[in-house]
Amino acid sequence: MPDKYVIRYLPVAVDDLLSISDWIASDNPARAASFTDKLDKRIAGLATHPFLGRIPKHEMLQAFGYRVLVIEAYLVFYKVRGHIVEIHRVIHGSRHLDDIA
Repeated sequence: MPDKYVIRYLPVAVDDLLSISDWIASDNPARAASFTDKLDKRIAGLATHPFLGRIPKHEMLQAFGYRVLVIEAYLVFYKVRGHIVEIHRVIHGSRHLDDIA
């Protein structure tokens, strides 16, 4: 069994997740709960497969060492540091990526 990595959320990523949940819940609370569960499970999978996400095409994000995990229309930007997976941002794919670095 591969080593487990620790998943650590930066405060801004926690804020992102809360905002996503609130946004979806304003229209469909049940969908917000199920989507939040989906996000949690997929992100938790990085504990055993930290390099599952791809290297972003955006050069600036590559230079900062980000990887990106796509979950439906959302992008989870993270870095692997030793045995820690740092979740930096969770944003909608339509957002301008220059603002996240």
